[in-house]
This record gives sequence, structure tokens and C-alpha cells, in this order.
Amino acid sequence: MTCCRGWDGKLVRMLGKLYAKWMFAWETALTTRDSNRVERPLEWGFDHLADFGGDELGAKVARGEMTGLQAMLALNARIVADPHSFLDYKTPTDFRIEMRYPELYPTNVRPETLEQEREWKRMAEVGELRKEPFLRFTSAVRTPYPENDAVNARWYEEPVSSKQLAGSSKDERRPKQAMIVMPQWNADAFSHNALCEMFNKFGIASLRLSKPYHDVRRPAELERSDYAVSANVGRTIAACRQAVTDIRCCIDWLESQGYEQIGVLGTSLGSAYTFIAAAMDPRIRVCAFNHASTQFGDVVWTGQSTRHVKSAFEHAGLTQDEVREMFAGVSPMTYMEDFAKTGEAQPEYPLKRRVLVVHATYDLTFIRKYSLEVLRNFRERGVDFVSKVLPCGHYTTGEWPYKYLDGWFLGSFVWGSFKRLREAGAEKK
Repeated sequence: MTCCRGWDGKLVRMLGKLYAKWMFAWETALTTRDSNRVERPLEWGFDHLADFGGDELGAKVARGEMTGLQAMLALNARIVADPHSFLDYKTPTDFRIEMRYPELYPTNVRPETLEQEREWKRMAEVGELRKEPFLRFTSAVRTPYPENDAVNARWYEEPVSSKQLAGSSKDERRPKQAMIVMPQWNADAFSHNALCEMFNKFGIASLRLSKPYHDVRRPAELERSDYAVSANVGRTIAACRQAVTDIRCCIDWLESQGYEQIGVLGTSLGSAYTFIAAAMDPRIRVCAFNHASTQFGDVVWTGQSTRHVKSAFEHAGLTQDEVREMFAGVSPMTYMEDFAKTGEAQPEYPLKRRVLVVHATYDLTFIRKYSLEVLRNFRERGVDFVSKVLPCGHYTTGEWPYKYLDGWFLGSFVWGSFKRLREAGAEKK
């Protein structure tokens, strides 16, 4: 019997190694198939943070009083010391719903993707598509790119009545609930729409929010959403600032429409944005982080998706430790205490914020050890979280069969969390 168990154990280990080798090869193939990733030289980009000391520090660099790195580290220190000032905003006054034909806005130049884009345009031209509602408004954070400053969120209003979902004839007011969904870096405009449709079936409305420099917000000179994460450090930090304020402005609009219970779902880069938004805003009571990490700079340095950005930093003589520090102001790790604090139960919010973290064992973009650091920090701070593990990588999460497992994790968590909020609200009354 001992001999049999020994052979069984060796077989399991051998199969595990083969599976890991296959998964890493598949993941690498997916992250290297796009031919339009561009390495751009290091730029400090102080002009993108002019209102938060960027002009002053940039002038010191120009006069030779500081190096670019010293100035950028000083700017990040300011953000870390006073993140609320950095992320303060004024609610826009031009919220509106626009009816438009959906467009793909691909970020790769593979023939099959370009053909798909042409087909969608053809369908719109001949009237085979219907127009869909999009929330539009002017971003509270301005950039040099007018198209990027027009915030865009496809609107999925819940179609099912409260009574139908409650499954009873009780005359109880069901709270209006909504999710804000932010897909991954370089997502096309259709990514995560299926999740929004699923939430609709639960009676939960959704805003599928386009990140800065993505799809319709992408400047004409770009094929990919490079300006969201690049070797222009100031612009990358400003993109995060804009994304966080865009999320919170969407909450302002949802509240104006009567929505009382609000959650966020972010994937990859979207998870960093939604995490910081939740750290700043206690109105967010449900969080689903689909791939998560602690330090923005470590992801840039170690991830396969950002190898061209890392290369630019290496060519400029920077180290991983320096890159980590110069993105401290937009790193989830910086906001851990704020996240735990805003998630606590309060008179207005009787339940602690519920959080889901999904990570992948064979992730080559958000390295597994950094995802485990997120879980450890949540445990240490008493965050009410659930951890789910995918037996795949970052890009393979979007492939069969893993995308269905991921969808189950996200959907069941969101459904259960909002059900819990409804029941707590009913008890409070």
C-alpha cells in the first residue's frame, strides 16, 4: 500500500509539473501574440500633474536642482502623505445618456479582430444593430486629450421588477442596486459586457466604465491604450487619478438616479483603480477584484504584459525598487489602511464591505506572490474577504474553460453580497 501511495504521489507531481509547463507556455503565447506593443523612452511627465506640484518639481529638474527620479519620488511622497487632496474632485454637471451604436475599438491588429470590427461597423450602417445607452460626462480630471476627458460608460439598467425578483407579492421596497465594472488594460469595448448582462438578470444595474485612454476615449494616434500605463510616469499616475475620480462620479450619478447599494468589479488594471476608489469612498459596499496585486511598480517590472515598459525603465538605468517607489502614489498597498477603514460598518452602512479576490496560480502578469500579499494584508486588517483561485494564468482567464469558472466566482459572489445587503436593509427598517 505504501508503494502504491508513493507511486500515486509521484504521478500527481509529474502531472502537476506538466500542467504548469503547458500553462506557462500558453500564457506566454497569449501575451506575445500582439505585434503592436511599443517601447517608448522614459518621460517624467510632470506636466500631467501640474496642479499637485508637478510644475514646481519639473522646474527644479530643469534648473538642475533635482534629478527627475528625485522629483518624482518627492511627488509620490506628497500623494502618499495626503491622498485625499490628490483624489478630491468636483462632481460634473453634464451627466447625460447618449444612444449610440456599440463599436469594438480593438487594441490588436490581428486579422480576425479587424474583421470583427469591420462586421460591427457594417451591421451599424445597414441597421442590423440597435443603439444602446451610454452615460457620458466630462471627467473631473482633465488631460491634454479631449477625447479622453469625455467619460464613457455603457448603461445596463436593471430590467426586472422588484416583485418578480423577490418571488413574492410582499409590498416591500427593494433597494436599487448597481455595479460599476472596469475591465482589464487594453480591453476592447465589448469586454465584460457579458458580466453586466448577468448582473442584470440578478436585478442589479451596471455601468461598464471605459478606463482612461480606452476604446472611445483612446486618442487617434494610438492603436493600443498605451497612455494608461507607459514609461511616461506622470501620465500613468494621472490616468489612475482620473480613473478613480471617474468611478466616484459614476456613483454620484447612480445616487442621483435613486441607487442606494453600489459595488465595483475591476479586472487587472481595473482592480487597482477600483481598489483605490473604494479606499476613498465608503459608498462602495461590494468589491470584486479579478486579479489583484499590492505594488503598481512591481507589476510593471515583473509582468509579461508590461515588459516593453520595463525595458524603457531599464534602458534609463532604473531599478525595480526605484520603479516601485515612483508609483507608490497609485499602488494599492498605499491605500490598505484607508480601504479597511472605509469598509467598516457605519451607521449608514450596517454591514462591513464584502470583498472578493480572484487570483491565478500560473499568472505571469500579476505574479502569484503579490496576490498573496493582498490576502495577507486583508487578513491583518480584518477585511471581510473571500479568496478564489483559478488554475490558469492572467490571459488564460479569458479562455475556455477558465472564463466560465471565473464568471461563476464573480457572479455568485456579487449575487450573494447584494442579497445580504438587501436583507440587512430590510431588517434595519
